[in-house]
Amino acid sequence: MYNKSSRVNCAMKLPALALKIVLALSLFCAVAVTSSAQTLTTLNKFRGTNGANPYAPLVQGTNGFLYGTTYFGGVNNTGTVFKMSPGGKLTTIYSFMLNGHPSAGLVQATNGNFYGTALFGGSGSGAVFAITPSGTLTTLYPFCLDGGQGCTDGELPFAPLIQGTDGNFYGTTSAGGANNGGTIFKITLSGTFTTLYSLCSKGDCADGENSFAGLVQAGGIFYGTTRLGGAHNAGTVFKLTPSGKLTTLYNFCSVGLSRCTDGAEPFAGLLLATDGNFYGTTFSGGPNDGGTIFKMTPGGVVTTLYAFCSQGPDECTDGLQPYAGLIQATDGNLYGTTTGGGAFNHGTAFQITSSGKLTSLYSFCSQSHCPDGSQPYAGLSQGTDGNFYGTTLLSWAPLTQETGGIVYRLSTGLEPFVETLPTFGRVGGIIKILGTNLSGATGVSFNGTPAAFKVISGSLITANVPAGATTGSVTLTTPSATLTSNKPFSVKP
Repeated sequence: MYNKSSRVNCAMKLPALALKIVLALSLFCAVAVTSSAQTLTTLNKFRGTNGANPYAPLVQGTNGFLYGTTYFGGVNNTGTVFKMSPGGKLTTIYSFMLNGHPSAGLVQATNGNFYGTALFGGSGSGAVFAITPSGTLTTLYPFCLDGGQGCTDGELPFAPLIQGTDGNFYGTTSAGGANNGGTIFKITLSGTFTTLYSLCSKGDCADGENSFAGLVQAGGIFYGTTRLGGAHNAGTVFKLTPSGKLTTLYNFCSVGLSRCTDGAEPFAGLLLATDGNFYGTTFSGGPNDGGTIFKMTPGGVVTTLYAFCSQGPDECTDGLQPYAGLIQATDGNLYGTTTGGGAFNHGTAFQITSSGKLTSLYSFCSQSHCPDGSQPYAGLSQGTDGNFYGTTLLSWAPLTQETGGIVYRLSTGLEPFVETLPTFGRVGGIIKILGTNLSGATGVSFNGTPAAFKVISGSLITANVPAGATTGSVTLTTPSATLTSNKPFSVKP
């Protein structure tokens, strides 16, 4: 049975300890030489009134703005929802009231609104909310509606939502449920809530416990992770049918029980890559207990692609403890962040190939007092301009005592692209195409089949899925370039 290290025990309470970490932080870093191939730009700083301490990645809206959440800050210091213009102007569109503290990012639904979770929203046990692009927030569902009698519907949702192919949202809670091990749930756009599964339904929580991760859907089935539970209490990977039947696919700490060389405690969810495999991270475990990156086949065969602190437990220049999940960029490679390690022990941004070759792209706190941020708990997002965007939990400005983190852009030279919302549809349906500088678009095609389209703005085009369209890339032609979708568009029968 895996015995969590003191390092990981501290991580269990990250949001609750965030303010103490901020206040106790003392940063003195040397100057680094950054590779010319990667350029990090600080776009904005969180100062408390405009939010503080973001844990979640950003999402690009159909209006071209980036949207995100902060755990602290705002009018009541209980967190915010913000948007940032392409030019870097940050606007707080909502400050949470007495309860809030969103630790997860947002998802933009097909109706144009954003949806998310607040860890202590509602009456204090968490909530699901909807918010318009301009900032009108509606609480769709407050957890613990049984009056605190075990919170059988779930409690404390750390994870983001996903919109399933049926149009409903799906998510997880880290606690509550029939066995107080967390839940997996479904909720409609109007707020009708259904608990699909209560974790810890098997003895010793063999089916998993305490999910911090969002879900991913593949072939109608949902896949996710639990941070604890399983055969060795080090976390699991599972799949769940829409009707609520759960199957454990993998138990972490199955290899090298004393050190969990295959990884332990996956805080993040899975990425379904274009090769059909799933990819993810574990916060701890690996030969030197620095965390891992793994690959899993749809059948549940797990391979460790990379173990952090590869030069030894005290040599983590390649990164340490990845909290966030991975994304697949338009070059086919995977990208992510680590909360610690790197050249200055304040976290990294990295690239890894599907074969396991890792390249450190940036080490945070590259200058004295960390104006470029520290501890990126949030993962990366790729904007349609080709650049990566992210946030750091902390930053440090000794004269103003600003410790609230930053929003940054990481440029690696990747080209612009377009993104479809959603990534599936039927012939005759209308989809949205997101991009950058689209005003002069002259053509749209679905896997080579031309489509009728309408330019809405410089960041948004709508298009009709044409007769004869087949599953594949969506391409959009402008006077200066031909842009390809970052994900295949699936044509449904």
